Amino acid sequence: MFTNTAKEKMQSGQPAFGFALGMGSALNAELISRSGIDFVMIDRQHGSWGEDSAIAALVAINGSSAVPMARVARNDYTFVGRLLDEGVMGMVVPMVDTPEQARRAADSCRLPPLGQRSWGWGRAKLYGADYADWINEQLFVAVQLESVEAVGNAEAILSTPGIDGCWTGPSDLSLSLGFHPSEMDDREEHARALESILKACENTGKIPGIAGRSVEDALSRAKQGFRFITATSDGGLLEAGAASAVARLSEFTD
Repeated sequence: MFTNTAKEKMQSGQPAFGFALGMGSALNAELISRSGIDFVMIDRQHGSWGEDSAIAALVAINGSSAVPMARVARNDYTFVGRLLDEGVMGMVVPMVDTPEQARRAADSCRLPPLGQRSWGWGRAKLYGADYADWINEQLFVAVQLESVEAVGNAEAILSTPGIDGCWTGPSDLSLSLGFHPSEMDDREEHARALESILKACENTGKIPGIAGRSVEDALSRAKQGFRFITATSDGGLLEAGAASAVARLSEFTD
């Protein structure tokens, strides 16, 4: 049996930190998943992944201690099912605004009798012949709450059976609230919306998550009470490393 150590950590009350993978590179996935991070998330919504490259990334990740997760392109039964069949152990579903949409996401992820996932899978067979016996328990399913409507419906959405928690999109939430994401830290309505989501998670016993904008932001969000947190991305790590190297090199004087 595969133990979802990130889910286990979050259920114990601790934050699990992850890196998003958006560059479409299995080599990036292999390198980053071996960093000691709790989970890595293949981003099929905004990342540069095709189906074959996503499978190659999962092959690379499975040799590490990081839990392989993915954000699906949209709340679609087939799209969700294909990622599950290839072996992801965490599923993030974007733009969930209503309990009905949450129910659709849960049904796509969970095998009967908990949901309506179709029986049969591809490379998820590598987890063993008992895969179907434990996948409903070990899979982590998070919906994205990233609109004013979603915040208003947060408790009803999170009460949906089969949903383990959320992953808040703070930038889309800013846009839904009517201002540019660069203003979020200075807008009281943004802070109130995040507090509402945290409260809804507390009331329903579900795991609060958020997309962090940096390592520092991720640590700050963990102090707020969020537990499913992405700290940065492969692109962000590359950019930061390159900028740091250039800054250091620029100190040279002939």
